[in-house]
Amino acid sequence: MMGRCYHSVACIELQHFGGARISKSLVFLLMDEPTQSAHARAVRSYVTRAGRLTTAQQRALVEVWPKFGVAFDSQPLDFDALFGRRVPRVMEIGFGNGDHLASLAKAHPQCDYLGVEVHRPGVGRLLLAIEAQGLTNVRIMCHDAVEVLEQIPLGSLDEVLILFPDPWPKKRHHKRRLIQAPFVALLAGRLKIGGVLRLATDWQAYAEQMLEVLEAASGLTSLAAHERFMPRPAERAPTRFELRGERLGHAVWDLAYRAS
Repeated sequence: MMGRCYHSVACIELQHFGGARISKSLVFLLMDEPTQSAHARAVRSYVTRAGRLTTAQQRALVEVWPKFGVAFDSQPLDFDALFGRRVPRVMEIGFGNGDHLASLAKAHPQCDYLGVEVHRPGVGRLLLAIEAQGLTNVRIMCHDAVEVLEQIPLGSLDEVLILFPDPWPKKRHHKRRLIQAPFVALLAGRLKIGGVLRLATDWQAYAEQMLEVLEAASGLTSLAAHERFMPRPAERAPTRFELRGERLGHAVWDLAYRAS
């Protein structure tokens, strides 16, 4: 198992809210960094970008995160303790701005959702959605998804969503693509028997690589029957990346695999 995560401290200065100053001081917020364990990966599937936090997102990271945010820990993730109940559990890896995850959580209060995202503005936006919509079935981790998966007990997840991961189109960057054989093997083990992995991309070359990797994976069976790809799920709210792709004339490729 990995060593204890070392946290960095991000300083967030609160701005004016409606003309009233909340605080002149700096508020210190613990956010997670990838662990520096002995087997830390040299290549990651993302580059951490600071991005610009809006005033509202800053407030959410300070005030809402303590209730719905989960700090990375070296201990196995206890979903029963995390949500206080035992129901179907869905994990979305790289939820972006969180709109899709929030819509799912609102539509399916009988399920619990764990969102993993490394970019803080997206985390802040989802926290705002959780607060505005009164959602209680969402938890967020701001950490590397591979390290999070390593802390999830085997057979814990009913569904995993990976929608429009970075395609890393340049050949020299293909090694950074998330969907690689070791990652899929790690993920497949965390699905319950009968659990489903759903993916989507608007980059054809990446879709073909996903298909190749998943077809070769042990313990996963395609739900596309005799087709190579799945129709777009009607329930999936279009993501920002999907809408951008549509404007650029990109097609979208969906894949779905069941754990067996």
